[in-house]
Amino acid sequence: MSPTNRPRTFDSHFRRSNQAYLKQQGDARPATIRIGFVLLEHFSMMAFTGAVDALVTANLLSCDPLYSFRTLSLDGSEARSDLGIDISVSGALYDLDVGELDLLFVCGGYRTPLLANRQLTEKLQEAGRRGLTLGGLWNGSLLLAWAGLMDGYDCTLHPENRDGLEETCPKVRLSRQPYVIDRDRVSCAGASSALDMMLAVIRQHYGQEVVRGIEEILSCDRIGEQPDRPMPTVASDPTLPDALRAVLELMEANIEEPLGMEEIAALVNLSRRQIERLFQRHVDSTPSKYYLELRITRARRLLLQTSESIAAIAVACGFVSTTHFSHCYRDYFGVSPTQARQNRRG
Repeated sequence: MSPTNRPRTFDSHFRRSNQAYLKQQGDARPATIRIGFVLLEHFSMMAFTGAVDALVTANLLSCDPLYSFRTLSLDGSEARSDLGIDISVSGALYDLDVGELDLLFVCGGYRTPLLANRQLTEKLQEAGRRGLTLGGLWNGSLLLAWAGLMDGYDCTLHPENRDGLEETCPKVRLSRQPYVIDRDRVSCAGASSALDMMLAVIRQHYGQEVVRGIEEILSCDRIGEQPDRPMPTVASDPTLPDALRAVLELMEANIEEPLGMEEIAALVNLSRRQIERLFQRHVDSTPSKYYLELRITRARRLLLQTSESIAAIAVACGFVSTTHFSHCYRDYFGVSPTQARQNRRG
């Protein structure tokens, strides 16, 4: 394949934004990791959905699903959450073949009746023997500890249940951290830490790049504690030098009519070579390639999220013609804009 026909790859952070739309290279596909959630009565809905949100968002970043999950109750009937909302489940824990899972989580809540259950204990112990990673949300790790599956492990759980765990399971190393991962045991202490716990699990499975992509998609949720703070962009990253942030802001503000590099250099009082060094050091890309990736990412969003014509999108994103836009789009995503829109609708 000649250099001019070689597919382009994203160098910058835009690779995370576009990961799910990139053409799969070769035959290598990630193995889907299978997770089960045992929903105890009055389980914490917020803890459960926080953990699942991370998994579902991870799947959005891949052409093939990174995770599958199923919900289970003890007898297969609906599980009532702490909000009084009944949740349909995939099946009964008693009927579960644990060999069909890679991880199994027990989801508790503030009002969950914490009573030893022989069938639950036996199923959890079987899962432990089969080598599954086991975890607890809120106070779910207490049920794992009662089954003897947390002895010699660090774990955490909701403060309301700490005394009971210390009294009944002295071999468990109780942590005060919001979440803990110790080898093949995972636990979190409450609703707010469930998302962070699952992100840490995903990081072990697929690396930091996938986690950054998830955090980018879910970033709006993190801003709620500071309502006056604007939503973050790359240009607003305080860890970047002011000069580089000024260049990035100019690029983001001039997509329809892209600025030339000499013009950008003059506007920020830097030489072109100085700008190239900043991009190489902090963005791991060249200024021109970053600018193109910024525009092609915006074009992809408009293409798949609006009914604007391809010609209008090409103009809005600074491409000199629909032909130029189509060539660039195919270079990055392996399909033409027309094919991409048809695939999305299909």
